[in-house]
Amino acid sequence: MLDERKKRVLQAIVEEYIQTAEPVSSNAIMNLEGLECSSATIRNEMAELEKMGYLEKPHTSAGRVPSAKGYRYYVDELLQEDKITLEEIKYISDKLEIKVNELEEMTKITSSTISEITHYTTVSIGPSSDVQKIENIKFVLLSPRMMMAVILTDTGLVKETIIKFDEDIAENQVQTLSYMFNNKLKGEPISKIDKPLEKYLVEEMSYSVNLIKPIIEQMKKVIEEESIHLEGTNRLFELPEFNSLEVAKNFVNILDEKELMADMLSTGFAKDINVYIGEENEKEESLNLKYFMTTLLHRKDFMTMGSSLEVRVPFADKRIVEYCYNLPYEQKAHNGVEKQILRDAMKEYLPDEIYRRKKSPYPKSQAKSWHNLIRGEVIKILNSDTPLAKIFDIGRLKEIAASDKELDVPWFGQLMRYDAFMAFIYQIHYWLNEYNIEVII
Repeated sequence: MLDERKKRVLQAIVEEYIQTAEPVSSNAIMNLEGLECSSATIRNEMAELEKMGYLEKPHTSAGRVPSAKGYRYYVDELLQEDKITLEEIKYISDKLEIKVNELEEMTKITSSTISEITHYTTVSIGPSSDVQKIENIKFVLLSPRMMMAVILTDTGLVKETIIKFDEDIAENQVQTLSYMFNNKLKGEPISKIDKPLEKYLVEEMSYSVNLIKPIIEQMKKVIEEESIHLEGTNRLFELPEFNSLEVAKNFVNILDEKELMADMLSTGFAKDINVYIGEENEKEESLNLKYFMTTLLHRKDFMTMGSSLEVRVPFADKRIVEYCYNLPYEQKAHNGVEKQILRDAMKEYLPDEIYRRKKSPYPKSQAKSWHNLIRGEVIKILNSDTPLAKIFDIGRLKEIAASDKELDVPWFGQLMRYDAFMAFIYQIHYWLNEYNIEVII
């Protein structure tokens, strides 16, 4: 349990860090209301909070930043509920009184209103296909081998799509299709447009599967497209953490991943307000799969093409990824051992020491000798006349090298901690020297 002073210090640091996105020093918060104590006392409290896991120190000379544990305590115990003003209530009321004909438009208006009131970027998703029921389906023949399908739901949503065929279709066939689809699906969720429906129609009608199949496939595709509403993107750059163009770029790239955003918004968000922090976000794996991993594969592709090589990544095959991604975790890490299924599949072909070997995260070695070697070499380089000085803050690199511990935050995506980072620095130094690269600033 935290005493009142520690709570106040933690609250002050979290709120200051939110405002500045910079590590917080004792001097920055000592004059805040409710903290009538010396800078030395505050530093002691900060040190205690760090030991307890509520704060982190990015590097030796920096102040503190909240950890995931610190944020969680702040949200659960310290965050004060803001009172909404009468002006804001009236503004919201006026916005939501606008007459709309479809739920999709109401979602968009609500998202925009929240963004304007909070001054934050908002992301919302339209109504799920499971809650929308089919009101009417209309087919219109455009040419002998092309037809338009129009789906109207009870929420006012209209979905349109063009269907192409490999064989001719007649007007009377289109009329029959309209009758059969409405007879079967009127009042049903739009998610009912699926494989069982295809089988039913093929059995009930004398039409070939080549005619029915493209209709179902294209209609299913269009109804599964999630409507993502992004409002107030310009407000991103009002936040201090987005002063870094690289951070802003990465975040915008994530927002642009429509499938990922739809997945995050449609899963795990309950009826009440929820705050997900760090690893609590159950879609972290999805982010890793759809953003970080694709980034790594793109880099690998570019690097190998530049060397006239072609790389194959068999375990990244879409079928394998989808299968493994949907396996229960207790099967993937049976008895606490990672990649147990792969190990068992190859057990009869592998020596026991390979079969039971602990996974080494790429790029990393378990050998302590490697850690000592790469650390020693980098320290030697940093104390020499190295061209790295024109690229990096040598003082900061010396601090990292001398710390002799894992980096608190992985560098370069999710991969690089201490040993890998040291190796990266060494590689750059070697490349600059070996090829006489001149660094011009």
